[in-house]
Amino acid sequence: MPRLRLLPSPSAASDAAAPDGARGLAARRCAWLVLQAVAAGAYADGALERELGRTSLPAADRALATELAYGAIRQRRLLDAWLDQLGKLPAERQPPKLRWLLHLGLYQLLHSDRIPASAAVNTTVELAKADGLARLAPVVNGLLRAFLRARDSGQTLPVAVGSATDPASALALRQSLPDWLAQDLLRWLPPARAEAFGQACNAPPSLDLRVNRRVATVAGVQQALAEVGVEASLIPGLPQGLTLGGRSGDLRQLPGYDAGHWCVQDRTAQRIAPLLDPQPGEQILDACAAPGGKSTHLAELIDDQGTVLALDRAEARLRRVERNAERLGLNSIRTTCGDAATLATQHPELLGQFDRILVDAPCSGLGTLARHADARWRIDPAAIDALVLLQRQLLEGLWPLLKPGGRLVYATCTVHPRENVELVEAFSAERHDALLVQQWQSWPGELEGAGDGFFAAVLDRRPA
Repeated sequence: MPRLRLLPSPSAASDAAAPDGARGLAARRCAWLVLQAVAAGAYADGALERELGRTSLPAADRALATELAYGAIRQRRLLDAWLDQLGKLPAERQPPKLRWLLHLGLYQLLHSDRIPASAAVNTTVELAKADGLARLAPVVNGLLRAFLRARDSGQTLPVAVGSATDPASALALRQSLPDWLAQDLLRWLPPARAEAFGQACNAPPSLDLRVNRRVATVAGVQQALAEVGVEASLIPGLPQGLTLGGRSGDLRQLPGYDAGHWCVQDRTAQRIAPLLDPQPGEQILDACAAPGGKSTHLAELIDDQGTVLALDRAEARLRRVERNAERLGLNSIRTTCGDAATLATQHPELLGQFDRILVDAPCSGLGTLARHADARWRIDPAAIDALVLLQRQLLEGLWPLLKPGGRLVYATCTVHPRENVELVEAFSAERHDALLVQQWQSWPGELEGAGDGFFAAVLDRRPA
């Protein structure tokens, strides 16, 4: 389902006109329920979709609920640090329902300049009274007002940040990151770039489109969107890329969606398929294809002439590839369910049959933390070992399927060197027929609006 634009809701401004702060209460309740669901193990996007599906909130309040839920989840560590400082009990000893309600209130005071402080405090207290925490409503009121007093005195960060002598601990608190990630960032990057990475991971991601050049033009899509009040700007360096500004609501209702004039794809992801340099008539394998953004891009680049075999282990996810291809009017895509790592042994007739292979490998997703609000709290650094093993198995298993003289692109949406440059360089060094043509790594926060963090390496198979 195309996501809603993550921007402050106009309903926030209307809170100022409501003396009791009652405006927007339903949106905030929805966000609070999402926080509780995620704390209990649910994924943020699924929890939000379920809660929004149970309400009839107008578009502006749906956007507000989305912003508050995702923002408070991203900022969990920083919000806990404020609770540790201001509360009588540390955050982890607070009753869970109260802890997430306080996160909701504090997030509004910290990060939403469109919501008046009085509305943020009043609505949080009202939620406590209406949803089983009436006895603790004075605690909510007192703690939020204590934060306002601290802020008015000039304090911008909790004491815990200022008292952290270790640079990694201070970075982790400032940017609400796990300790292990902050430590790694400072090993990989200079301090200023590590800080920029954290800031980018806490900002709502850009909403980018890829125009289907077979049936539409960039100028035509821009004009159609402008006629319904949606601003779409060109993305430098991407001939089919547009980024949306302002509020766009349900993307399926925008002009050109049903006609397949465009699809949603992050600007960095749009750089991957062209690296294969696919040509009309070629046989192309997209080895980890779902949900199909790169498969459809490949089909567009070959003008729908040839075959793009979209392979994935999950049948349900492959159906999304098929729906996307149908909407975009692409007939060259064929889907098949299977394990990319063992495809060569299960189907020896495919050995040396593909001109191009895209390996968009499963990874830790460290480049997409802004897009997946709860990911930073789920990623286990110990799991990197298993991911690296799987990624190497994919490369080893798929390489024999490539024609001599063919090209393979290995890509991930992570920034971890073990999953990227170290893995690719080790693979190419061990194979006499593998030529590493180029590789690049994009980092969130490098440039304004730079998109997700991605890695890509281009490997050509030398002729026999």
